[in-house]
Amino acid sequence: MSAPERIPPRSLTPHELLAKGELTVRGQIREASNAVLYCTVEYEGVSAACVYKPVAGERPLWDFPDGTLAQREVAAYELSEAMGWGLVPPTVLRDGPYGQGMCQLWIEASEAGEADEAGEDAEDTGEAAGQDRLLALVEGDEPGPGWKAVGYADVGENRTALLVHADDERLRRLAVLDAVINNGDRKGGHLLPAADGRLYAIDHGVTFNADDKLRTLLWGWAGEPLTEEALEALRRLSADLAEGRPLAVRLAELITPAEIEALRGRVAELLRTGRHREPSGQWPAIPWPPV
Repeated sequence: MSAPERIPPRSLTPHELLAKGELTVRGQIREASNAVLYCTVEYEGVSAACVYKPVAGERPLWDFPDGTLAQREVAAYELSEAMGWGLVPPTVLRDGPYGQGMCQLWIEASEAGEADEAGEDAEDTGEAAGQDRLLALVEGDEPGPGWKAVGYADVGENRTALLVHADDERLRRLAVLDAVINNGDRKGGHLLPAADGRLYAIDHGVTFNADDKLRTLLWGWAGEPLTEEALEALRRLSADLAEGRPLAVRLAELITPAEIEALRGRVAELLRTGRHREPSGQWPAIPWPPV
């Protein structure tokens, strides 16, 4: 008699693990303005670290009266996936120890992304800038090779420095995604470059408002032509947002009809101009604090 065929273990996706696994709270990230809990999630012998943000721990925002931060975090993940860029870590909406909330895979960031006074580092090539640091504060009025200027920042003792970000294709994609989701709070601390070279972005609760709220550190490409890759992603997204398409149906569970219509309008405007968004000049374009 032949030996029974061995069935290989089923591959578990991060999305399935987050949605179905048992959440165990390990601690709280106290620097956050809303409740953010560090957890582990385990399902069918597979475990991972994650972040759980219960709706019960959200502080109300006067200009975001509808929906929840958790729902908008999930909507941002859905848009990132639809554009094919995987910039937002796997994120689900689920019940947890403190009720319904957002659960997102924990990303261990490498030591990059924070804005430090760069000095000689700002003269690095674009390749080095992208690998070693995403943001920097530099002396002078012009960014070095491989960097894009954002604006001037007060560094204390009556001194200012030029805030720059790397001329990095990962950041450029993120600038487009932020324009699509109308991100009102893109700070340096939300950028997580991973050891494998990928870039992730977190904290997307302040997004999808029907009014223009874009505030970001990633203005370095403002007014420049969008890449063909970005235009193709926007064309696909425009089709996927049509009434009745799976993405539109999913978003209707997370954000309001007015927000979905405004989202369609932002995508259409980017395709019409073919250029990166520019600051409106009607309000501060950079979030505070920037990191």
